[in-house]
Formats: sequence, C-alpha cells, structure tokens
Amino acid sequence: MGIVGFIIWLVIGGIVGWLASLVMRTDAQQGILLNIVVGIVGAFIGGLLFGGSINNGITVMTFITSLIGAIILLAIVNLVRRGSVR
Repeated sequence: MGIVGFIIWLVIGGIVGWLASLVMRTDAQQGILLNIVVGIVGAFIGGLLFGGSINNGITVMTFITSLIGAIILLAIVNLVRRGSVR
C-alpha cells in the first residue's frame, strides 16, 4: 500500500467513524482522530464478520460493511463503559 492508499484509508476511516458516531450519538465525545481510528477498526471488524476488504477497492458494499463494523465497535465500547448500548 502506497501513500495514496494510506491517505484513502484515513479519509474513508474518518468518514465511516464520523457516521457511526452520529448513529450511536457519541459524536460530541469524539474528535477527528478517534473517528479515524473507529472507522479503520470498524472496517476491520466488518471485514472479519462479513468478508470483504477496502484493500480490494472501495465500493458501496465495503463502505456499508465498514460502517456496520464501526457501529458494532461503538456499541461494544458503550456497553463496557456505561453498561448499556444506548
């Protein structure tokens, strides 16, 4: 993966993390860096659960898979932190 691929990971990760934080209502608690981390880790989780990878190209399906993975990640974090998913 070159520098362009890395930048694409960061941008898509930020967008996915931001959208997931809006869905889970944690946006006010997160900054851009945490959104990127949530998006990238969410893409990994989504890839493990549903198959696929953004390394094979960014499609609507890989974007949705990444978003679902990020939402699952935030739900787990909320469950551990607060004892409820919200």
